[in-house]
Amino acid sequence: MKSHKALLVVLILSSANVNPQQIGDHRETVTPFGQASTPRQQVDLPAAPQPQKLDPTKLHNEAEELSKLAQSVPSDVDQLAQGKLPKDMSEELKRIEKLSKQLRNELTH
Repeated sequence: MKSHKALLVVLILSSANVNPQQIGDHRETVTPFGQASTPRQQVDLPAAPQPQKLDPTKLHNEAEELSKLAQSVPSDVDQLAQGKLPKDMSEELKRIEKLSKQLRNELTH
């Protein structure tokens, strides 16, 4: 039984097709048992998109606008508590959401 296990290990290790030049290469090809390996054509993946260059002036302007809009929210909420609905509150909240998404996307991509 031990000789069968040893023979199996030897067969597995001897059948492994290891090329020392491919050690750092992660593109591994597997040849089915009993077939000769044929060279494969390598396909290069497209290059990753280059990160966008940040425009500091644009970022600063968007951040300033976002800050001003956010500062107006507490007073609008106070007016709501008094039964008054500020006419531009909905639009300001939408603009806050849009600006925050733009800033997040510009800073993380």
